[in-house]
Amino acid sequence: MALTLYYHPLASYCWKVLIALYESGAPFVPRLIDLGRAEDRDTLRALWPACKFPVLQDTARGRVLPESSIAIEYLAQQVPGAAPLLPADADARLSARLWDRVCDDHLQDPLQKIVGDRLRAEADRDPKGVADARAALHLGYALLEQQLPGHAWLAGEDFSLADCAALPALFYASILEPLPTEHALLQAYFERLLQRTSVQRVLREAQPWFRYFPFVEAMPARFLAAGHA
Repeated sequence: MALTLYYHPLASYCWKVLIALYESGAPFVPRLIDLGRAEDRDTLRALWPACKFPVLQDTARGRVLPESSIAIEYLAQQVPGAAPLLPADADARLSARLWDRVCDDHLQDPLQKIVGDRLRAEADRDPKGVADARAALHLGYALLEQQLPGHAWLAGEDFSLADCAALPALFYASILEPLPTEHALLQAYFERLLQRTSVQRVLREAQPWFRYFPFVEAMPARFLAAGHA
């Protein structure tokens, strides 16, 4: 394979695929896309007309994989790595896919709403929508807390697609709405994720960009310090 990842190091959905790539050990070329540059938008749009990242391209097989979960499934098929990110067992595989969707729908979607609102002009902001999104994050936290008893990782005993989705979602969501103290299992799980080698690499590479995050003033100091991971 000849893999290229079109991405931005601050983008949470890109982190999902980066974690999977580092877990698999597959060599790839990182191609940073700045959506503020017309030429970069043209490059991305030529691959995927929706002009959204991440996009994983496998030139050897003539494949273009938009959407983070699809890119990770492709990696799991083509480069399973030491431990497959999609389990071989059908029930376990379904669980990994379910919790990937929960992280995207119940954490990523509301956090994107909150961040997007911060970027709007004051007159265009949506306080009710933001309040609803903050409440939605707490529902997402509760869903994960209820899932975690009895397992080391989100979908079972093995690190999977679900955990690739959970880390970026929890990282950014917890800046906006800290993990509740009563969710001790979720807090411990987040700390386990942060210790994962693939995750530490993603955070190190993202650290120089954190100053551009719209809620950087709320980001814990341990993530802003150079070499924290």
